Amino acid sequence: MKTLGVILFLCIGLALQGGRPAYLPDPKLTPGAVDPKLTKDVICAAGWSTKSVRHTSGKLKATIYREYGIKTHTAGQYEVDHLISLEIGGADTRPNLWPESYTGPWNAHDKDRLENALHREVCSDVISLADAQKAISTDWTVAYKARWGEPDSVKQ
Repeated sequence: MKTLGVILFLCIGLALQGGRPAYLPDPKLTPGAVDPKLTKDVICAAGWSTKSVRHTSGKLKATIYREYGIKTHTAGQYEVDHLISLEIGGADTRPNLWPESYTGPWNAHDKDRLENALHREVCSDVISLADAQKAISTDWTVAYKARWGEPDSVKQ
């Protein structure tokens, strides 16, 4: 029965998103953006935190929800997320922001795991900053699957 629920969630999500999976942002609204000041040296420096560059206003978040057609939501249902995460040099600007669900398959928890891994890989010279940014902005689920396969959110 859980499999049927996942299939229905994906089908409804595809229909609502114009054929694009609900767990990926609309590339017209959220193409992604990087902050050229957030170089590898900056993001990998001891003590650096995304708090120093995270300044998304409530007004901008409301605009993003509206642009994505989300009229109402409960606290904790979504987060306004950075497509290219701040910890790998993403910009804290409108072109890099989208509402990401905390529930269902391929949710914000899954993407957070990938963001943290990419940050570690960049700082350990496993992957270049540019390649990490491209991997997460193209289709982050592909980068996730390459590392760990499908997450529990998809298997349930």
